[in-house]
Amino acid sequence: MKIFVAGLPYDMDDAELEEFFEKFGTVTSVKVAMDRDTGKSKGFGFVEMPNDAEAKEAIEGLNDISLGKKPLVVKQAEEKPGGFGGNRAGGNRGGGNRGGSGGYNNYGNNRDRDRNRY
Repeated sequence: MKIFVAGLPYDMDDAELEEFFEKFGTVTSVKVAMDRDTGKSKGFGFVEMPNDAEAKEAIEGLNDISLGKKPLVVKQAEEKPGGFGGNRAGGNRGGGNRGGSGGYNNYGNNRDRDRNRY
């Protein structure tokens, strides 16, 4: 069972989160979500436990306890439709031009062209 965990302290890492869940049974994977830019925790993560009974015990035992300023939210993770994650924007992510005018680089060209008109 895949378990969603929110309300984690921002300094918690995968190993620390795994310790909490190992008290309830076997843990196959743990992943604290990290911000790409800052490298710091986003305050949530996922834990996978192969035994559903142990996973349910972990959910009941850890949900709503306080590890820091906020209580934990621990529940069975919802599967994403389509079965694959990644970019929610449909793949159009990057420095493409919007409007087709060349973006900021065109600003200087327009200014020079306007000067030549008068």
